[in-house]
Amino acid sequence: MSGAAQLGIPLSSAQAGQLLRLLDELDDWNQRMNLTAIRERSQQITKHLLDSLSLHSYLRGANVVDIGTGAGFPGLPLAVALPEHNFMLVDSTAKKLKFVEHAAQTLGLRNVQTVHTRAENYRPKERFDAVVSRAVGPIETFVTWSGHLCVGGGRLLAMKGRYPTDELEHIPNGWKLAAVHRLNIPGLDEQRHLVELCRSHDRA
Repeated sequence: MSGAAQLGIPLSSAQAGQLLRLLDELDDWNQRMNLTAIRERSQQITKHLLDSLSLHSYLRGANVVDIGTGAGFPGLPLAVALPEHNFMLVDSTAKKLKFVEHAAQTLGLRNVQTVHTRAENYRPKERFDAVVSRAVGPIETFVTWSGHLCVGGGRLLAMKGRYPTDELEHIPNGWKLAAVHRLNIPGLDEQRHLVELCRSHDRA
């Protein structure tokens, strides 16, 4: 996992083994259900593992929710790299969460929980320091569906490909742009950006 080191993420050999085991489990389950179209191992490392881990240095606070986690990305790789953080992985597709739960148990991730619901219907007892997503759609939709999950002073983190100029013109009232970070994923020649949003009254 030299790519993780290039991202500035120190992984132990045990953590690197967990991440590769995650891909093994993904391959196994992919034979029975369509979890991902990415089947080549090198592409899985780049587009699933390293892409997910690129959020590592932008997470504030210890409680993170991954909205629309799908097969567990970015939540599962981040949970491996950040064992002291707590991750709630949310998705509306039960069969995908079955894989996520299996993977978390197989990898021994005690810092992962799942919720089968839609983001807009989720009402947790406590809100989260960081609300992340890489598959919820337009930023406006992400904020509308997920903004209520974020604590005061917390961050909404939306993973994007190209710089989302048009989407940034439609940020819902009560929220503002804190920053757009260009993400450099080792081995990936496609553009990646991370949009960081905060409440209008918070410091950016």
